[in-house]
Amino acid sequence: MHKGADWIAATAFFGVFASWIAFAMVFMFRKKPPKVAEAKRDPKSYWGIGLEGIGYWSVWIFHRRYFSPIVPMSRTAEICVAALAIAISVVSVWFCGAALRTLGKQWTYRARVLEGHELITQGPYSLVRNPIYLGMLGMLVAMGLAVGQWPVVLGACLVFLIGTEIRIRSEENLLREAFGEKFEEYARRVPAFIPGIY
Repeated sequence: MHKGADWIAATAFFGVFASWIAFAMVFMFRKKPPKVAEAKRDPKSYWGIGLEGIGYWSVWIFHRRYFSPIVPMSRTAEICVAALAIAISVVSVWFCGAALRTLGKQWTYRARVLEGHELITQGPYSLVRNPIYLGMLGMLVAMGLAVGQWPVVLGACLVFLIGTEIRIRSEENLLREAFGEKFEEYARRVPAFIPGIY
């Protein structure tokens, strides 16, 4: 590790940690809408939630020595990686917040359709169909860059992506049932999760 690397990695750690606090606050202090009757739910999404949680948990538990780089690299590269980790976490928090505000009363952590459910296609939902999951992936990647061991980060991302795929399929099956061709047209036009990839 190069001289001065401690402050670089510490900056990345505390920047990402602050973003995690902001991330939690986005969900905890959102404007609570009035309760709406549930039309249908899919409990399979809980498996996806569990796998996503394992991905996050593994990076925190099997972390590298704090305030050290993810792999040996030059000081310039360490600064770039630290800046990238902070930038990814900040953008991810903003993206999740924007998606949550756009979704409004329809947001929930489980797969369900409400009475009078609307198909949201504006704001972040015009870029990807599942922007909150994209933001969550960003937070995992940022956390991995800040504290993770790279083999653990790769494994955590794989587990997270499997969990997210379960959640996406579960939720989108409900939307297909509820909106039919309207949802199919939206799905043809807007990627599910990662622009240009999936």
